[in-house]
Amino acid sequence: MAELRELALCALSQTTWQEKADLLAKVCVDTPIDSVRALQATAPIPGRPLVELVPPAGLRLRSVHTLEGRAVLIHALAHIEFNAINLALDVVWRFGQMPEAFYRQWIGVAIEEAAHFQMLDAHLNTLGFKYGDFPAHDGLWEMAERTKDDVLARLALVPRTLEARGLDASPAVRHKLASGGDPRAAAIVDIILREEIGHVAIGNFWYRWLCAERGLEPVQTYADLAMQHRAPTLKGPFNIEARLAAGFEPAEIAALQNANGRLQETPV
Repeated sequence: MAELRELALCALSQTTWQEKADLLAKVCVDTPIDSVRALQATAPIPGRPLVELVPPAGLRLRSVHTLEGRAVLIHALAHIEFNAINLALDVVWRFGQMPEAFYRQWIGVAIEEAAHFQMLDAHLNTLGFKYGDFPAHDGLWEMAERTKDDVLARLALVPRTLEARGLDASPAVRHKLASGGDPRAAAIVDIILREEIGHVAIGNFWYRWLCAERGLEPVQTYADLAMQHRAPTLKGPFNIEARLAAGFEPAEIAALQNANGRLQETPV
């Protein structure tokens, strides 16, 4: 039987959703875990289809009231979810010496992210487009590279920062798709939001667990890590209900809102 962290690394190197999904389908409750062994990637990672990667400023905005405009937005969501599969797989193989529950929870996240991508990709196909038809940016994986040497930084700045931004953005994205006449896409966003709350909650739990292990205060530590690794400044509006459900403390949300208020008051 394949060992879980080796399986995650193998899936990470695969270039297509189907190859990753086929390997993830082999995971079961009895899949063994070796948390001690240091693994090395022997193939390029992350594996992914050919997508033109451009800076965020290079992405063109299009009206969701056109077919192509909706397809561009759905493509952007699919790109995020494909990255999310790879991010969950990467945290499983890369970081050793964690409890067994850590690995089982994150491989579960990878499985759910794969399902999210499949829904978006299938819907994109019904519109006459496919993943890779439009350019995308690589901000999620760039942060993974910056935090590859410290699991605490990874948890602070990927699930608790970049993926939590998805919680904030979901209501507006859903509204755009619904108002553009795509109720199926809006329904998919609803499903993803519900499950992403759980993913961010897993990040919050293990971030705080590691802070306790290292004797660190979580709020100040987050601010220090965000500065050290050049995390993006978070701008409102924030999805307070979703963030609370994902395990953010009221003090953390207040700090976000206060920082956002100062940002808005800064003269341009």
